[in-house]
Amino acid sequence: MRSLPSFFVIALAGWMQGVQDHPHTMTMSMPMPASSGMVTAPVHDERARRELVIDLPGQDLPAGMSHDEHAMMAMGLPPVAIATIPQDVWLYGFRVDMVDGAGRPIPGVVLHHLNVSTPESRELFLPIQRRLLAAGQETGEQRAPWFLFGTPLAKGERLVINSMMMNPTMQSYRGAHPRLVLLYVPAGRPWPLFRTFPWQLDCAFPVGDKSWTLPPGHSEHSYEGSPAVPGTIVAIGGHLHEHGVRLTFMDATTGQVIWSVTPDTDATGHVQSLPVGKLFSLTRLGVHIEPSHRYRVTATYDNPTGDSIPEGAMGVVGGLFRPDRGIAWPRADTTGDLYRQDLRHYLRLSAGTEHTHH
Repeated sequence: MRSLPSFFVIALAGWMQGVQDHPHTMTMSMPMPASSGMVTAPVHDERARRELVIDLPGQDLPAGMSHDEHAMMAMGLPPVAIATIPQDVWLYGFRVDMVDGAGRPIPGVVLHHLNVSTPESRELFLPIQRRLLAAGQETGEQRAPWFLFGTPLAKGERLVINSMMMNPTMQSYRGAHPRLVLLYVPAGRPWPLFRTFPWQLDCAFPVGDKSWTLPPGHSEHSYEGSPAVPGTIVAIGGHLHEHGVRLTFMDATTGQVIWSVTPDTDATGHVQSLPVGKLFSLTRLGVHIEPSHRYRVTATYDNPTGDSIPEGAMGVVGGLFRPDRGIAWPRADTTGDLYRQDLRHYLRLSAGTEHTHH
């Protein structure tokens, strides 16, 4: 999620429709391999600030760690953590603070990536666990307008969180760990007006590492699928690596391009970020998508180096999705083969899982 203040222009539409959906307490079940090595992360409810604070597993970070990810892997990774939501809430934003073992702030550059999933819910375009959020050192605090948009999280719902750290600084840190802060509105309020859910469509779906070898010259990489439920995409963003020149999301059934963007670059042409697409106007809440259609994400690259770049490309779109009125978000089929493959990869129990991040 990114800050989307312009979404206040559709507040009146929400009032007229009388949209109100609240989370409900759920009983969860999820197959966890006995060898997963997961740990429980404590969740502190800072009610005065309306924040759920989750301190994740840490590790000692020596100074001057190599930027090479295989070298980082040799240093070890924090174990995958599981956290339990203590009350019904509406999630509207998050941030990741980096701290040492004593809780003192340390530079955010030591965070390589952090991923959060809700394994009892399925992803919109695939029968795998839903990705709730992801962060890197450049992410910062992300929030949607709390009055308008919220993702329901139920009391007892579990989050599965993996992270990776590095330390390119000249200072060592003991017990370094991410502190995930979830910004929420308590259930039972007359707001937020719209029940929205995060979604992703990745060029490297369905399972496995999400980066691929980038060939020299011009290339395109695509994946397509159909949503499990009908609804409206109200916001969309994405991610490309260096040499990425365009990211496109389209209705492959009709040929309609829903969102296509070129990255923001610095003065030297290096990719910095992708603009967020706000797919609404004064007369509509976004772009409606249907399970009977196929939708395609395409990442376009232009690699001028003349060499292939291992793990040099990635392409993913995601954003906020509002199911049609009366449509519940689909639960995951935790017995499915694809679900289990994805879960094992996410828990780092299958080969080639070192670089799973978005």
